[in-house]
Amino acid sequence: MEIVDIVPPELKNNVIVTSVDALFKWGKSNSIWPLSSGLACCSIEMMCAAASRFDLARFGYEVFRSCPRQSDLLIVAGTLTWKMTPPLIRLYEEMPEPKYVIAMGNCNIGGGPFADSYSVVTGLDKIMPVDVYLPGCPPRPEALIDAMLKLKKLIRHPELGRDAADAKALSRANLELMTRPVRNVEERAE
Repeated sequence: MEIVDIVPPELKNNVIVTSVDALFKWGKSNSIWPLSSGLACCSIEMMCAAASRFDLARFGYEVFRSCPRQSDLLIVAGTLTWKMTPPLIRLYEEMPEPKYVIAMGNCNIGGGPFADSYSVVTGLDKIMPVDVYLPGCPPRPEALIDAMLKLKKLIRHPELGRDAADAKALSRANLELMTRPVRNVEERAE
């Protein structure tokens, strides 16, 4: 006998049967508090996505937070330089678990047109774990909304995403790499 069989037939349309874990995942996926890190032109599109025309609030991304301790999603938008990596890693480390990252823009994913520059990080995933990659130069607001909806799906089905223990180990290892002294540019690029 299943739980569904206990519910009287006249109430079956009014009763939802689920696990507590699924309920928490549903709640978490619908109450994400993003922290924006606008590093270049992609941040303009991120601001457009939060404005009235696209209205991120209807998807559960009510307000962009200014404090990492109140956020669980970090959106890194634009060109990431080596000089900006320590503050960005600190923001990531201050966020409570579980935390998620969206890499927004070609420059952020692989360096974009600045990939050959000595000061540009060619991929956010070199310094922190990334959950959703959002390509484009710059990506449209609709694409950002689509990436956030993909993140909701990852939260509800964590088996599709990265392992939290691996993510934490990667973050710590890269923090040590970023804070050690660098003798020349070639050493940093490795």
